Amino acid sequence: MELSENDLAAYLAEHPDFFERHAELLANVQLLSPHGNRAVSLQERQIEMLRDKMRTLEHRLADMIRNAADNEVRSGRLLAWSRALLQQDDPALLGQTLVEQLCALFEMPLAALRVWGVRAEFAGLPVAAAVGEDIPVLASSLSQPYCGANAGFEAARWLSSPPQSLAMVALRSASQAPAFGLLVLGSPQSDRFTTDMGTEFLTRMGEVASAALARLLPAQ
Repeated sequence: MELSENDLAAYLAEHPDFFERHAELLANVQLLSPHGNRAVSLQERQIEMLRDKMRTLEHRLADMIRNAADNEVRSGRLLAWSRALLQQDDPALLGQTLVEQLCALFEMPLAALRVWGVRAEFAGLPVAAAVGEDIPVLASSLSQPYCGANAGFEAARWLSSPPQSLAMVALRSASQAPAFGLLVLGSPQSDRFTTDMGTEFLTRMGEVASAALARLLPAQ
């Protein structure tokens, strides 16, 4: 009867004491090292495998620490931005404060904002400037922030210079409500905003901006 590798592996799994009863076999087992064309003992190979696992875990831990530090910095900036909006008593200056503080705190080279459907006394504000009829439709269609290349979007022309990449964040009074505004962030770098990047933080920014700018809207 010929045993397959699977049969042998199953037997050893079922009889973990096999090598205790045949310890001499361990000394004769020679394996190829992954770090060079040399034969090593089973014990050496196990040590090398453990070292490789430790290096992998160290890299993962370093990534987690770095991500945690980055998130802490972002959270601090979001808090400072929210505080600046709360401290702005004049609703007419909210849009200006929002953009200026966003650019300063988040080192954002380009940012612009538009809102529509505002109360009559705010209709003349720069942030309430007229937009194309497709803009409200586009904003309302965004279930999450758009990130990617500038594909000739009308909203990109609100920025002071043409961006290579941009993010567009819809502003809503409620999660399922039609958008009442659009926040646009741009960068001359093509890799600042990419289609595969996470949008959780941008979503939180949109929620803060929406809550602040709701003061410009008619009472519900």
